[in-house]
Amino acid sequence: MILVFDSGIGGLGVVRQIRRDAPELPLIYLADNALYPYGEKSDEVLLARVVKLIGQAVQAWKPEAVVIACNTASTIALAALRQAYRVPFIGCVPPIKPAAAASQTRQLGLLATPATIRRPYLQDLLEKFADDCQVHSVGTALLADMAEAKFRGEAVDLAALEAAIVPMFMAGPTIDAVALGCTHYTFLLNELRVLYPSIMWFDPASAVARQTQAVVARQEFEPGGQQRAFFTAPVPDLAATKEAFSEYGFSDVVIAV
Repeated sequence: MILVFDSGIGGLGVVRQIRRDAPELPLIYLADNALYPYGEKSDEVLLARVVKLIGQAVQAWKPEAVVIACNTASTIALAALRQAYRVPFIGCVPPIKPAAAASQTRQLGLLATPATIRRPYLQDLLEKFADDCQVHSVGTALLADMAEAKFRGEAVDLAALEAAIVPMFMAGPTIDAVALGCTHYTFLLNELRVLYPSIMWFDPASAVARQTQAVVARQEFEPGGQQRAFFTAPVPDLAATKEAFSEYGFSDVVIAV
């Protein structure tokens, strides 16, 4: 069984990619919505929370691998998790490398949470893969909220979405590639492409799914295992949430308060 972890629904983009290649792979999805949004919390709070919560999950479910499908959690806690628990961890980082490789203008955009933007790990990525690029970043939690609302069936306010990201394009008018530094933003790709159709948008979910498949290929999994999702706090509409998660192959949604 693979455990997929996120602060909300952002990790479902990763799940969707995994399902395409291995539809019968047993998955448990854990959403820490009790502490959502992660992007506005301090590093100290998030580190303690993620290490403790994943430790409880590893002990309870004994997954063969854990996918931290959250950029903020990955950049803050991944090293500590790998040191603390003897299970393979797959992290999620902003897709700086493919964005830089594709850019012709050498002007990149980066959309992420404030917590991801301020992490030294991000600067390391930029120096390693985009040292010849000028990177224009926007750190906001608003887009994750929009993605959560869209998942609940609410329409995305395109004007509000554009207002949140337009400072990036004002600072870098020749940006031609944008890295999405939060898995929640996967759910806004259609709207982003409507607003800026000429931009190349790079989603982190695909790379995480490929890494997960590499781990899966090295292990044996029994088909037909658990396909359940757990939330750490009540959700606004449990019935609607169960229906939405069923489209991603989950048979049940449990509130594990």
